[in-house]
Amino acid sequence: MRVLIAPDKFKGTLSARQAAEAIERGWRRTRPQDLLELVPLADGGEGTLEALVPADGSPESGELVSRVVAGPLGDPVQAEAGVRGTTGVVEMARASGLALLTQTRRDPRRTTTRGTGELMAAALDRGARELLVCVGGSATNDGGTGMARALGARFLDARGAALHDGGAALLDLAAIDLSGLDPRMRTT
Repeated sequence: MRVLIAPDKFKGTLSARQAAEAIERGWRRTRPQDLLELVPLADGGEGTLEALVPADGSPESGELVSRVVAGPLGDPVQAEAGVRGTTGVVEMARASGLALLTQTRRDPRRTTTRGTGELMAAALDRGARELLVCVGGSATNDGGTGMARALGARFLDARGAALHDGGAALLDLAAIDLSGLDPRMRTT
């Protein structure tokens, strides 16, 4: 029998890969002759990068790119993106995720997606020509303005001053300036 084992993570206990391997071990105890294929999945939040760009060292799996980027409140965090062929994979939760903040520091009025944009730039720097941005697990509601800022966009109030980070600043948004946008983000 051919069996596809394709679980998501068991949050707080097992990654999707660990869950798939545990299921495989259990299955093999009673049916060792079956052909098992492990395909860990993710829902776009934590664990998505690991599912799409596994760190198993094989060239076909791609490579991880590690950077210090802005966390949800601007604090530096070590985060990774992946590059598989010409596709960059960015898991928003790695740079702008809820898990990066304690309960008392969670404030969507001030949190930013800037680190996610910095990871996007890191993937582009490593040769990605297209980006897959997985947006689950976010601690933000800035509409992606922090991400776009990290890539050269400007968000301005009615006086032409740059907005501060965070969702609350969007109340003052009057204009968007894309003239400085990283040219690798433009499509034809």
